[in-house]
Amino acid sequence: MHHSISSVAQNPDALSAVWNDGATTDLPYLWLRDNCGCSECHVVQTTEKRFHLFRVPRDLKPLQISIERAGSEDEAIAIAWTDGHRTRYRSSEIHGLLSRPRFELRYWNGRFQPRRFDYQRFLASDRAAAELIDEFLRTGVCVLVDAPTEPDSSEQLAARLGPIREVLFERIHNVKLDPKGYNIAHTGLAVAPHNDFTSYTWPPNVQALHMLVNECEGGESIVVDGFRLLNELRGDHPDKFDALCEVPVPFRIFSEEFECYAVNPMVELDSDGAVRMVRFNTAQMQAVPLSEPRLGDFYAAYHELSRRVNADSNQVSFRLEGGQILLCAGHRVLHGRTPLRSKGQRHLQDAYFEHDNVRTHLRLLRLAGRI
Repeated sequence: MHHSISSVAQNPDALSAVWNDGATTDLPYLWLRDNCGCSECHVVQTTEKRFHLFRVPRDLKPLQISIERAGSEDEAIAIAWTDGHRTRYRSSEIHGLLSRPRFELRYWNGRFQPRRFDYQRFLASDRAAAELIDEFLRTGVCVLVDAPTEPDSSEQLAARLGPIREVLFERIHNVKLDPKGYNIAHTGLAVAPHNDFTSYTWPPNVQALHMLVNECEGGESIVVDGFRLLNELRGDHPDKFDALCEVPVPFRIFSEEFECYAVNPMVELDSDGAVRMVRFNTAQMQAVPLSEPRLGDFYAAYHELSRRVNADSNQVSFRLEGGQILLCAGHRVLHGRTPLRSKGQRHLQDAYFEHDNVRTHLRLLRLAGRI
């Protein structure tokens, strides 16, 4: 359906635009002036905004408004301002700005299995890369197969995922049995579902778990969709969900050389109220102060979330073999492993990336028409 503006009316602070289907949109005068796309208001070379809102009065109003034909199926609102400036908006431009597009996530439970993609095709083919990234952005998890088994070969992923996100510890973290290791992954114990570096205010949000060699019995990988569990908890127990969003929780990780410590709620929401991040790491969680007024509420909520995270029906398990890479959205997907049952060689390498860079790579592929 073609969306066109049939009429406009001036109100004290906004222009009221009536669409051909009868819907009405209020366009604040300051918004109209601030987003003017002319060459006086933007740097033509870079498309960046050069106009500063303070240059017009707070009670800015148009001097004259008209609707002009902008094309065979489009109209434009032409505005003359009191300072002599002129702004022009096509109705299609305004309709495109009515809402912010959201990427549709796909949630999953224990019956799910991550999709598998060929490593070399992911690096060599734009179409294959776009297919994997789209799947990753929607589900938060996938597996690359037939990957190299040489140490530090995860560096090659930067061509598609963007530069490695470095942390205070190793740039690429070696996970194998180590009696001097600084976290539970260096032991043969089970590693409960968690996400990494909850002790950072902004934890890495893409993780590549690259298995170089796996000759050990046990140690099956586990993944859990944290966003799905939180959305279900929100519906079942909104009071518990609110406690997880509001009560600050300390997290700490340290080695002989470094320490990371941060205090944040377990759940963070975006501006639309959707879950943006979960911080869930039993091993790194520290004691919530006894002075916290909602301590009882928090522990009731934490207990319920912990029960759901560790329920078999919510956990996906599979064996990650040498030459396979598990990609996890670190702010959404919790990962872990079952206990190691033998002392066979097992060498995993962790590298971290940023979700913004992965998402931008897909956008650039589409803009360039390469997919």
